[in-house]
Amino acid sequence: MKFALPTDRVTFDSSYGLELEVTTPDLVKARCAVADKVRQPFGLVHGGVLASIAEALSSIGTSLGVADGGEIGVGQNNNTSFLRPIFEGYIHAEARPRHRGRATWIWDVEITDDAGNLCAISRVTIAVRPAERD
Repeated sequence: MKFALPTDRVTFDSSYGLELEVTTPDLVKARCAVADKVRQPFGLVHGGVLASIAEALSSIGTSLGVADGGEIGVGQNNNTSFLRPIFEGYIHAEARPRHRGRATWIWDVEITDDAGNLCAISRVTIAVRPAERD
């Protein structure tokens, strides 16, 4: 199943420019152009953007994996460590599941710059919930 960000409305992920490249329950890859809207006042990419990318990829991958059961994945915990700043080019992210449980999935996410330098790592827990809202 191919996942696409909605084009009929502005979502949080589309507002900062997330571009999905691979979307499967086993691997989610994306990139985001570095522009002023994702930088903090000192010129480097804001850590909140990196943590948001990690959670978005993990939620998408989980949702793809549980969709047949009428469920979705939503963020429950996000631990992102920042290792190296990104100032220009693209933010690249790859998310892979480490645990696929009935109620939670856990993902490892690596965020790199254009040169392939590891800039952040995340461990994200996604809660599996019914797709229907109460």
